[in-house]
Amino acid sequence: MALLPRPCERASPIRKPAAMLRLTLAVLLIATPAHAADMAFFVKNLRSQAVAVELFSRDRKMSWPGGDQVFLIEPSSQKSVPISCNSGENICYGAWVNGNDAVSAGVGPDNDQPCDTCCFICVEKTTETIDLVE
Repeated sequence: MALLPRPCERASPIRKPAAMLRLTLAVLLIATPAHAADMAFFVKNLRSQAVAVELFSRDRKMSWPGGDQVFLIEPSSQKSVPISCNSGENICYGAWVNGNDAVSAGVGPDNDQPCDTCCFICVEKTTETIDLVE
């Protein structure tokens, strides 16, 4: 005569995978990074000298273009700078005369200057304009 498993023993293996699936989904939802957004900055260099520009996140350790590089904008020219940032993230610009970072605007070349008007909120498919003047 064959022994049949008790009902609770049969149900137990079915419940464990379902519980593991729920736990795995919960962990994935918690670990999912913030939604990435693509936005742009339209930088107008109205100065007579070339300027270097760098964008800095105030919410995480991130800068654009990154890797100790800068966006170089020639005198009296303009450049569109597309970035991918986290929705809602605070992005600030630092700009300085190329070759003379003592003449700077925004948060400066080291992201350490106070600035009330040089930060923007990352919003999907938006463009912010930055006018750099003498």
